[in-house]
Amino acid sequence: MGLLDNFEQRLDQLVNGPFQRAFKDVVEPVEIASRIQREMDKRSAIISRGRIVVPNTFTVELSTHDAERLHDLIEGIRLELISVVRDHATEQRYTFLGNVDVEITEDSALDTGVFRVLSATKADPSPPEQASAPLSSATEFTGHPHPVIGGKRFPLTQSRTRIGRGANVDVSLADPAVSRTHAEIILGIPPLLRDLGAANGTFLDGRKIAESPLHDGAEIKLGSTTMTFRSG
Repeated sequence: MGLLDNFEQRLDQLVNGPFQRAFKDVVEPVEIASRIQREMDKRSAIISRGRIVVPNTFTVELSTHDAERLHDLIEGIRLELISVVRDHATEQRYTFLGNVDVEITEDSALDTGVFRVLSATKADPSPPEQASAPLSSATEFTGHPHPVIGGKRFPLTQSRTRIGRGANVDVSLADPAVSRTHAEIILGIPPLLRDLGAANGTFLDGRKIAESPLHDGAEIKLGSTTMTFRSG
């Protein structure tokens, strides 16, 4: 089942009967989701090998009539569209520079059934630089960026390294609080830490993030596991 099929199924469950009544002969939510995906593909930019950046904030403009009819459903639709953006990025291996957000607004100049999607790339502020801790035998230079977990180094030798509890990840953690596919580290300038929809969230220097740049000495917490990121 494709992303748009999943989107329609989840939204149908969300609003049940009112979904079909509200969208009869007006804007279909799957059309909005498809337009957002096309916007991501059209505005994708190759930053470095293995790293393609796409917009992370979207504004959906609806006509006055559509906005009024969908008023009670807007927040549910917005959250589902955010999921579509994240899922499409994961499927296409796209990178965000900041948190994903979708806003749905009204434009009285639009006709019923007509909508507009605007996108932008907005980077989250980088965390303040911190003094690097003295290198120990566990964190000595390896030639590759690496997280240190319990004194053990895990050199990052590919553009994306997935971390989690499952069998199909690159770094496996025996932590029941960690999701099967919890987060990933994407090498670039700077390297990025991205949450992959983990149930317990992904934390960087004590702050819950969706995606954020990494700096040398950054503390990453997944579930009850804490690791330190080293740039080399």
